[in-house]
Amino acid sequence: MALLLTEADVRSLLTMPVALEAVEMAFRRLADGSALVHNRQRLHIPSNSYLHYMAAGDGAGGYMGMKIYTSSRCGLRFLVPLFDAKSGDMLALLEADYLGQMRTGAASGLATRYLARAEASTAGIIGTGLQARTQLEGITAVRRLERIRAYGRDPERRARFAAEMSRGLGIRVDDVNTAEDAVRDLDIVVTATTASEPVLLGRWLTPGMHINAVGANFPQKRELDEDAVRRASVIAADSREQSRMEAGDLIHTLRDSGPAWDKVTELADIVTGRAPGRTDPAQITIFKSNGIAIEDVVTAARVYELAVERGVGRQIPLWQTGVSVD
Repeated sequence: MALLLTEADVRSLLTMPVALEAVEMAFRRLADGSALVHNRQRLHIPSNSYLHYMAAGDGAGGYMGMKIYTSSRCGLRFLVPLFDAKSGDMLALLEADYLGQMRTGAASGLATRYLARAEASTAGIIGTGLQARTQLEGITAVRRLERIRAYGRDPERRARFAAEMSRGLGIRVDDVNTAEDAVRDLDIVVTATTASEPVLLGRWLTPGMHINAVGANFPQKRELDEDAVRRASVIAADSREQSRMEAGDLIHTLRDSGPAWDKVTELADIVTGRAPGRTDPAQITIFKSNGIAIEDVVTAARVYELAVERGVGRQIPLWQTGVSVD
């Protein structure tokens, strides 16, 4: 038997504090070697949809699993099968759209906790889609913000986003008319778009700013221009290896130069103190979020544990002799 957890089940269990705790644990286990990650792979049939898959094992927690999803003009579909690391039994099958949004927001929250100035009180976001919501939830969970600006290409959508997030966060969120307006003179900036060309320019950055770049995870796409990347004193990534495969923001600037990539620090090393993060209030810092499977597996495991505790979900028969499924 395996526990089926629908999107509604996951939403009832997964809060931002839970996600932040899980994602920080994921990076700590990466740092101590008890977690293993396989980079994202993509299968693409020309003129049809993509199949994306990425796997990880959490030896300390006793889980392994993967995120598998499709993307097409019709949308995206996400699943996380979760297994017992010792027996190989499937423990749960989770619908994972909301889970992915939350762990991505939590990763930016974690990076903000370790890289943004402690007194940071203002933020801006470029992009007003689903990922944008949990991005703001993640950073407001770790910094006491007083003001947020939001920009998206659709005026009606960004006005609606600003109003909804103002109510949800209890912080004034203003919709602004340009991407530059969403960035200038702020402490924390998030890019959460589907853009192929830069939406954040280096000339807009000010000393002390922290940037979470989360939208581009194909090598041909980027949200930051080369000047923005070059101006950063600290560049952290959830995975340097995966960044070299798909982080267009960094690939366009660092190219294939090995020494240049040495500037990119693993977030796991910063979280555990093995590498320095921000060392000066005037530094510009960047977190390049690709999204790695250990975040999904550790977060899914915590959701599974909460579901068992609270009696949420439905058992489904798998690999049982004599059992038929109607």
